[in-house]
Amino acid sequence: MRYLFVFSMLIFTLACKHTSPKLSSIGSIEIYDAEALTILDTSAPIEIIATGHEWTEGPLWLEKQSMLLYSDIPRNKIYKWTAKDGAGVYLDSAGYTGIKLRAGELGSNGLLLNTAGQLVLCQHGNRQMAVMEAAIDSPKPKFTMLAASFEGKRLNSPNDATFRSNGDLFFTDPPYGLEGYVDDPEKELPFQGVFKLSNGQVSLLTDSITRPNGIALINNEKTLLVANSDGPKAFWYLYDLDEKDSLTNPRLLLDARPFQGEGVKGGPDGLKVDADGNIFATGPGGVFVFNASGKLLARIKIPEACSNVALTPDGKTLFITADMHVLRIVMRK
Repeated sequence: MRYLFVFSMLIFTLACKHTSPKLSSIGSIEIYDAEALTILDTSAPIEIIATGHEWTEGPLWLEKQSMLLYSDIPRNKIYKWTAKDGAGVYLDSAGYTGIKLRAGELGSNGLLLNTAGQLVLCQHGNRQMAVMEAAIDSPKPKFTMLAASFEGKRLNSPNDATFRSNGDLFFTDPPYGLEGYVDDPEKELPFQGVFKLSNGQVSLLTDSITRPNGIALINNEKTLLVANSDGPKAFWYLYDLDEKDSLTNPRLLLDARPFQGEGVKGGPDGLKVDADGNIFATGPGGVFVFNASGKLLARIKIPEACSNVALTPDGKTLFITADMHVLRIVMRK
């Protein structure tokens, strides 16, 4: 999801490089429960490691390459960042490969790896889940479609996704990649869905969430967590998965609306879960941190709208895409 913002002259000056010549910090950490101190280092700076973008999304840490990938949706590009070289373009035409000129949010959004180590993309402009045909180390804008329709109707614009250990792909499909959003004349589905792709078949899990966004499996893959980025219904939903993967026992992880207010940017958007089950979810005013039981522990307060997060495998470093910025916080030594 994208929010309106105004470039400062500093950001404009840095736009051609996408990196800050000297790392600066932003934001603060707000503790709600002492358990948060076992996860977060409150003295660690929240560093701006890249800036000058339009709207960053879908961060993905590649451990083998020690590299972060992330989408800039309006520019239809994926960028890479390393501690050595900073940020630069990784892939052009990342979300839209058509020849018809169009406006809107047409780039890639969520990024993830499949079990074969291939890059899987939520493509707004192409309106599909896809896998890049080229190797990670030699990217090319050639894609194989994984899912593009449901019951003969085109998807809206896949936004975020997560794999189950058996290879099933769960993904959300809000209207943010359509030029006219929910009123776009080319919108074919009468709803915004949460879907599952299994053995080449797309099935609808729910059509009742108005703006489904971030998604994750928790509780040993028995529970599905979905963010709703619709302001009046700014919730994180939990659903249990039965033996047929029907969603049961709907409930809220948290109502984000009390955190909204004047000057607070962002809403429930992307999220990730670490190896201990702790949840890091972007929301109003930053990134919310929950433990595996769903207890709210802290908020990493950021003055820009945060869209998504990525974690290193050891759970010690958190990357945050926040409007024109990419941020990093070392949470534990």
